[in-house]
Amino acid sequence: MYKELLATDHFEITLPQALSTNERQLLTLFYQPLTGPDPISLYLTLWAEGEDHATGTMTHYYLMNVLGMPVRTIFEARIALEAIGLLRTWRKDEQDSRTFIYELVRPLEARDFFADPLLSMFLFSKIGEQAYRKLRNRFCKQVDKRGYSEVTRTFIDVYKPVHTNVPQDILDERDIEQGYPFYYEQFDFALLRAGLSEQLVPSSALTAETCLLIAKLAFLYKLSPLEMQKVVVLALDDTMRLPVERLKKAAADYYKITISKDAPKLAKTFEQQSKASTEVKRSKEQELLHYLENTPPIQVLRDINNGKEPIPASVQLAEDLIMKHNMPIGVVNVLLEYVMLTTDMRLPTKYVEKIADHWIRKNLKTAKEAMDLARQERDKYAKWKAENESKANTPQKQVYKKASGREEKVPDWFYKRDEGPSQAPTTAATVDFEAERQKILQKLGQDGQVN
Repeated sequence: MYKELLATDHFEITLPQALSTNERQLLTLFYQPLTGPDPISLYLTLWAEGEDHATGTMTHYYLMNVLGMPVRTIFEARIALEAIGLLRTWRKDEQDSRTFIYELVRPLEARDFFADPLLSMFLFSKIGEQAYRKLRNRFCKQVDKRGYSEVTRTFIDVYKPVHTNVPQDILDERDIEQGYPFYYEQFDFALLRAGLSEQLVPSSALTAETCLLIAKLAFLYKLSPLEMQKVVVLALDDTMRLPVERLKKAAADYYKITISKDAPKLAKTFEQQSKASTEVKRSKEQELLHYLENTPPIQVLRDINNGKEPIPASVQLAEDLIMKHNMPIGVVNVLLEYVMLTTDMRLPTKYVEKIADHWIRKNLKTAKEAMDLARQERDKYAKWKAENESKANTPQKQVYKKASGREEKVPDWFYKRDEGPSQAPTTAATVDFEAERQKILQKLGQDGQVN
């Protein structure tokens, strides 16, 4: 993730003029079943922010707080929007920062959406036949064209080029391509044409639009160029052309006959990787590290404080560490947790800044690195704490690894973070830490140390 996106990375938003109410409906009913709610929430948030012309450069930390998502989820939502054709992204790498431009793209019109074999089949597999037909009937009014022949003129039928001195920079400007990025060049058209003679399938039938459709159908149904040769022959009409509907029907029929009667489905590649990675059961400490890596600091402060809202000064301190000093979120969360649990739930600014300065110079990147360093430097930090406090013998709640190598328990607050605010706060003087430790171990069903 550090190579792709950080909370401190900046971004700007550009909009395709004003988006309409109809396009909101398309986003909700057509695209949300394909991407899930998170990408659409990101799109709508960028849309709302982009409509404010006074909005300048923002950071992804702002999006984390607005959407309540970790930076990884925001990244996955972004690439889902890119893949489906709703977002185009540009990145500029500078010496110590990255800046992105997010250009929102209009959703396809309903008729274009249903005409696309990948999008329509993807939607069909997500919502089922009944809901699919209902949507198509609602947004695409069917007109009976039997007995009619199309007489629409093409562009070159009506216009002819006139040579004028047009500046090159104007010629280079191109509008955003509608639809999603799909690289049909990856399909082996040379092999496809090698088995199709000019007499059998004239080259005029393989237009650019037809070739793009052939590549999409081959991708959707996992058909090789040799198999697509048979599909093309089946789709030819009496005029030796390849109408779109005949080509789509021929591919679907060939798939049903040779591969499966069930409609093909599309899955996100990063979701498959995520599922594979979560098959291994995490230890308690791994769960804590995952939480610290993927949770905004304001939520960590809230959870440590038994669900109560942290004071603005604490929130500001955490945000300064991220925004001004470019500390990774997981490292900041470990720092907040460590300081609060060793200073009777306080956040002394000078003490936090001293440890933060040490960790910045150590160039820590992950929560695990920060936690390991906190365990190694425990005595040093205890000395800094004593120097920072007026009373040298303030009780400490030990949560990190001791010099003997014995690993302490996962903090109590981590398991109580979903229970809501506590009724009465407890003080360090009234807490029996060993008794609390035993309660946690019993709750976990263990007799020994938590691994």
